[in-house]
Amino acid sequence: MANADIQAIMDFLPCQTPKQWLDAAIKQQSILLIDHAHCEKKAALSAIHFIHRYPDREKLVYQASRLAREELRHFEKVLALLQKKAITMTALSPSRYAAGLRRHVSPQEPQRLIDLLIIAAFIEARSCERFYQLYPRLDQELATFYHGLFAAEARHFQLYLNLATEYAHDDLQARVDFFAEQEKHLIQSEDKVFRFHSGAYNMS
Repeated sequence: MANADIQAIMDFLPCQTPKQWLDAAIKQQSILLIDHAHCEKKAALSAIHFIHRYPDREKLVYQASRLAREELRHFEKVLALLQKKAITMTALSPSRYAAGLRRHVSPQEPQRLIDLLIIAAFIEARSCERFYQLYPRLDQELATFYHGLFAAEARHFQLYLNLATEYAHDDLQARVDFFAEQEKHLIQSEDKVFRFHSGAYNMS
């Protein structure tokens, strides 16, 4: 786990994961892993969506194709871990996190593409930050597993941010700051269900 990677992620994110979420994650590891599998699947689908919607953006298409394959490999790794732990993969209702970010996406191109890339960067960065925060709190098997995923997710965060910067016609920072505020609210406010990207879940 490179210090430079985690520093870049912490600098990008507007806040750290609340302790309430971390406490819940330790006590609800089955839900954590099942929803993590769903998150990897959704990440692959998101990359494929970029390929489908923006076929003329050659660099985006190439990078998203590679990313989709890697996310599906991660999905398979989580499935294998679930099987090893005798945890049944089930359907789960999604958290409000991704939808809460995407509700602010511009309907107009090319800003829509820029917004979606920024959101993807936040999702990947938050995943990395949670891997990092969970790592010292987990048993050796899970800690090693999340440690192994960290570097890949850190690359994905930087890839999406770099693409957003490349395709933006104006300065990106104002839009990044806007989504950072939305992300901070979603992470710090209380959620009614525990999910990998949920907010400050209260177990009481």
